[in-house]
Amino acid sequence: MTEELPGVATKRSTAELLDSRDPLASFRSEFFHADPDQCYLDGNSLGKLPLATRDSVASFVTNEWGTELVEGWGHWIDEAQVAGDLLGSATLGVGPGQTLVCDTTSMNFYQLAIAAIRSRPGRKTVIIDSANFPTDRYILEGIAEDLGLTLITLDTDGQGGPGAVTVSAEHERVTAEALAPHLSKDVALVTLQAINYRSGARSELAEIQAAVTAVGAHMLWDCSHAGGAIDLDFEGNKIKLAVGCTYKYGNSGPGSPAWLFVRSELQQELQVPIKGWFAQEDQFVMGPWFEKARGIRGFQVASPSIVGIRGVQASYEMIQRAGIAEIEKKARLGTELMIQLVDAWLVPHGFTLGTPREAAHRGGHIIINHPEAPTIARALRQLANVVPDYRQPDSIRLAISPLPTSYVEVWDGFDRLRGLMESGAYREVAPQETRVT
Repeated sequence: MTEELPGVATKRSTAELLDSRDPLASFRSEFFHADPDQCYLDGNSLGKLPLATRDSVASFVTNEWGTELVEGWGHWIDEAQVAGDLLGSATLGVGPGQTLVCDTTSMNFYQLAIAAIRSRPGRKTVIIDSANFPTDRYILEGIAEDLGLTLITLDTDGQGGPGAVTVSAEHERVTAEALAPHLSKDVALVTLQAINYRSGARSELAEIQAAVTAVGAHMLWDCSHAGGAIDLDFEGNKIKLAVGCTYKYGNSGPGSPAWLFVRSELQQELQVPIKGWFAQEDQFVMGPWFEKARGIRGFQVASPSIVGIRGVQASYEMIQRAGIAEIEKKARLGTELMIQLVDAWLVPHGFTLGTPREAAHRGGHIIINHPEAPTIARALRQLANVVPDYRQPDSIRLAISPLPTSYVEVWDGFDRLRGLMESGAYREVAPQETRVT
């Protein structure tokens, strides 16, 4: 099914009506908007700045770090767990003691992947897909080389990779049916994205989790492009291991701490390779032998970034107030508005849609494909004051970040893109001067 728009997508009044009915509309005023004329459609890469974050960080610098100095560690010491409980409740649908806000997504992915593989001795196969985020693919490739494992890459986008096998995948979307022939008692770990970073396709979370669990393997989800945009429902989907970032739909700031999730039942079983002092049971005894802390702290490596965590706390308190169900509803309506505008305005100019039309199969962003995509993406930024991003080989990503983005902002951004195509002005764009796309 598709989401119902209250009118014709090509009329601005439809977007205005959506905004007037939007229960999340007031959250837009809680963000800093440096340029009111800008259409910022790249919240899937970096979210906007919440005003509460600016105030919280400023207060922390003076009133906590500056005033308390080292005494502050008396209440900072467990903030990775406190922030983790907030994030888990607001976006994952899980209870306390299972989520940590710490380190980077890459570090957390490595830690949990190694721990999962080592807990399945004798199994020699790990599985990923070719359209997975590069860091995950590269890290798993390195792990397979180091541990002498067989790496299977499900080729969902035609790019191949180590141990590539062809699978049927529309819009780079992995399904349980496509995965099934590659599951066996030799598989230790499968890792996929909850939302594909490029196409925006949403995986079959419950079905894939059940299929992997049925063969005794671990399933590790990367939720970086899903957290804060959709209802991940870890309880209903029986998710056991996951990682993600906080700076996209989480709006926590560039380089803000990532998160990891380990279901309670696995916390004693899994042993991470990097045994940091924060994971030591008697942390301040500082003894000669490592003894893993009970509970989720056993997965923490080192001192948490308290400044970064303040950003996480401010933004995820907003998400909790808004409600993840309402956030997902707006993501569905916003992407439906985009898709209808693609059909009406952009297909005649050679664009194709690279994201599933079924609302339940996508997240908060779409991609559109065009042979001149890199030039068009630059023109949107330089000439039209619209911020998208570009992904190889021919894709422009466009997102609605449900809390800071209005429907009118989406509509105006697409209208300006249409204008660039109709006039041909995009061909006048200056060359790119940065390697960031």
